[in-house]
Amino acid sequence: MASTPVIKKHVPAARSTVVMKYAMAVSGLIMVSYLILHMYGNLKVFSGQAKFDEYSHHIRTFGEPILPYEGLLWIIRVALLASIIIHAWAAITLWRRNRTASGYQGGKRYHSSKGARGFQRSYASFTLRWGGIIIILFVVYHVLHLTANVIAPGGASDSPYERVVNGFEIWWVVLAYTIAVLAVGLHLWHGIWSALTTLGQNYSSTRLRSRLTPLSWFVSAVITIGFLLPPWAILLGITG
Repeated sequence: MASTPVIKKHVPAARSTVVMKYAMAVSGLIMVSYLILHMYGNLKVFSGQAKFDEYSHHIRTFGEPILPYEGLLWIIRVALLASIIIHAWAAITLWRRNRTASGYQGGKRYHSSKGARGFQRSYASFTLRWGGIIIILFVVYHVLHLTANVIAPGGASDSPYERVVNGFEIWWVVLAYTIAVLAVGLHLWHGIWSALTTLGQNYSSTRLRSRLTPLSWFVSAVITIGFLLPPWAILLGITG
């Protein structure tokens, strides 16, 4: 008896795995660029209240009168939100496909001696999913606290500098911020290497020999340390 031919489900080109990986890589690098700029702005807290508040004011009036008040900020926010949505959508899609391809059927999957759940992967890649959730939750809190001035631990203020100092003088705020930033750093450590590899910049047969590995370590370390310096300096009384 002739076997029944297997009919494969057609996947549109725009939703192919290759396109998903490119979308995830490009959106991720856009967010990395934003983090570097945001880190630069945060470090201005060491210049004092006048300089920090002046910087905060100028990024809202940048481009006037061609752009409306906060016009540049809204362009950045829309681009960043689009990148986050695309990144999350691509990540979930690829995770589901990988889950199916790895043999997940009826609660079972292929196992190996090096991965408790059947995948050979680093700690950073293993925690990308949960790290992403931590980051999203923190971004919501961060916006409500330091941008919208809705949540005000330590006291509300019209001064961006005072909002930062008031919040980071509280230990649990700094602790929550630290956990979130470490999650970002872990995410970047794996994500930068993966994104540049997807875009064809990896010419090594192994990850350890890849020139992208030290680059991903360096960028993730710089961003992590750069974001943690202001809150810990304020908490310890070094500045603020």
